[in-house]
Amino acid sequence: MKLLRFGPKGHEKPGVIDSNGDVRDLSTHINDITGATICDAELAKIARINLEKLPKVDVKRYGPCVANVGKFICIGLNYSDHAEEADMIVPTEPLIFAKATSAICGPNDDIEIPRGANTTDWEVELGVVIGKTAKYIDPDEALEYVAGYCVINDVSERDFQLKREGQWTKGKSADTFGPIGPWLVTRDEIPDPQNLKMYLDVNGMRMQTGSTTTMVYNVAHILSYLSKFMSLQPGDIVATGTPPGVGIAKKPIPIYLKPGDSMQLGITGLGQQNQKVVQG
Repeated sequence: MKLLRFGPKGHEKPGVIDSNGDVRDLSTHINDITGATICDAELAKIARINLEKLPKVDVKRYGPCVANVGKFICIGLNYSDHAEEADMIVPTEPLIFAKATSAICGPNDDIEIPRGANTTDWEVELGVVIGKTAKYIDPDEALEYVAGYCVINDVSERDFQLKREGQWTKGKSADTFGPIGPWLVTRDEIPDPQNLKMYLDVNGMRMQTGSTTTMVYNVAHILSYLSKFMSLQPGDIVATGTPPGVGIAKKPIPIYLKPGDSMQLGITGLGQQNQKVVQG
């Protein structure tokens, strides 16, 4: 299934894509798409609904595909080809940082460049949405804890991230730096998350082309690893790293986002995001 949220900011309703690609309103069956409604049992109930009887929706705005996210955890330098372009050593363990949940926005909402920022960058990433509490789980069972997958743009302000003291979080957490969606695609539709093509365009020019096949640590390993340091809760999101082609690595001169730019990004089977860049 492809689950989504639609409507004005703060007033989104739950929806689902039917077999014809139309959006249907799920609000008579569930209140929202949250950690409480994406466990296996609740997803099974939704799957039994006759979608043809639900109202069609002409979507004006897609909201973040999951509401009330508790944790937004990210994995850095997790693509071998991205680490190579960045001239950085592949970590011997997954590199973990957090993104503030206040950064989350809809997949097509404007991206705001923070005040005082001049090096705002893009990163298309596979997002993993947790479906049930995961604590001390083994890699061979880890994917059973996944509700589904989504597209993420891990927008980053590089000077804040790399030149200011402390951890990466301050360069990753500005408002609008975490578009998720357009859909939460349930795990049954993505049997192999390690074979998905990814792309990102800026102003119609292809910047990133990659595949989850080049992940250093696969999704199962990442979830197992994280669960040894913190429990993962339903609705939590894990961003799993980006392929090569980020702006900071462009040669001979880095390329960064500026007001008026547009981005289009997507992952096989998970849909596309479309964003305009504005000054915050």
